Amino acid sequence: MGLIWTLIVGAIIGAVAGAITSRGAAMGWISNIIAGLIGSWLGESLLGSWGPRLAGMALIPSIIGAVILVLIVSWLVGRANK
Repeated sequence: MGLIWTLIVGAIIGAVAGAITSRGAAMGWISNIIAGLIGSWLGESLLGSWGPRLAGMALIPSIIGAVILVLIVSWLVGRANK
């Protein structure tokens, strides 16, 4: 049950990051999960583990990390398509 909960929270974090950056419409649910999980790791690595926690992830640093990740990936994809 722990892994499923982590995936659900990762998807929510990825969806929030996509909504904040206005790039979430093109992201599917698998991309949301990946962005949420990697973004959580990135945010907690850069900002530490503070604020409310859910499924072992600090929500505020995780969302900030996911936003950074979505912006970087969308910038790289935009450059590759030119």
